[in-house]
Amino acid sequence: MSACCGPAREPSSTAEPVHVAPRTSAPAVTRRMTAVPGGAYWLGNDSVEAFPDDGEGPVRQVTVSDFFIDSRAVTNQQFAAFARATGYITEAERIGWSYVFHLLLVPEARASVIDGIVAEAPWWLAVRGASWRQPHGPGSAPLPNHPVVHVSWNDAAAYATWAGKRLPTEAEWEVAARGGLERTVYPWGDELTPRGQHRCNIWQGVFPRTNTLEDGYLGTAPASAYRPNGYGLYNMSGNVWEWCADWWSNTWHAEESLATRINPTGPPSGTSRVIRGGSYLCHASYCNRYRVAARTHNTPDSSTGHMGFRCAASAT
Repeated sequence: MSACCGPAREPSSTAEPVHVAPRTSAPAVTRRMTAVPGGAYWLGNDSVEAFPDDGEGPVRQVTVSDFFIDSRAVTNQQFAAFARATGYITEAERIGWSYVFHLLLVPEARASVIDGIVAEAPWWLAVRGASWRQPHGPGSAPLPNHPVVHVSWNDAAAYATWAGKRLPTEAEWEVAARGGLERTVYPWGDELTPRGQHRCNIWQGVFPRTNTLEDGYLGTAPASAYRPNGYGLYNMSGNVWEWCADWWSNTWHAEESLATRINPTGPPSGTSRVIRGGSYLCHASYCNRYRVAARTHNTPDSSTGHMGFRCAASAT
């Protein structure tokens, strides 16, 4: 992976995922979700912007059924309600540390940095006590309306189950992100900043030392920042990487049969899960994975300060 996409924990530190039961008295699951119409959609990317090792191509037509998806990434406030109701403890909390971007570390947490874990990418700090409750290390606190971060795939799946939802398939995620547009680079079109307006939260300046904050944010932005896409979905590019249900493969899309292009769910097994959308650390100079077709992955127990999620639900 590109360093901006986030390091992974070593397998030896994996903690067993915790399973939770769905809420039994919840209101209609889809009440505050956005409906996305089913149909045939063109997904993928064959352009020169694609990363060959990521398997963005080929451009292909995929059919999905009607589904619902959260208009925003799950926020700290929403995740806190889940944790209170279930007593859930995330993997970062149980393992005892998570990855924090160096410019976001609060001064009080400097003594909590674990040396030498990400030597090839020193802008990532392994920090004891970092979690969704302390996203910038001990002494920090989450902002209620910002996306929850430091959540693993297992944590995201547990939340989705509790909420009576699920994680979106990778195909559903890309269909939703495109907002009804066809073969465009971004959820809003082909120009990154139409009429000079920033439409997403990505790195501005020279990575990893200087962020000019032209788009307004160094770290996460509120989950409803910027204009939504054509389906009314916020931050489908930038802000935080979003976990998808699929196992990762960089060849499966090229090898899949026509039958697997109907509600595809990805390969049957793997060692890491797909993440989509890019984050506040992406920049065209080295990692323009905030493009709508871009994709990468991380291990299911890994957590960082720039990975979050949103939920989906089937229409029937």
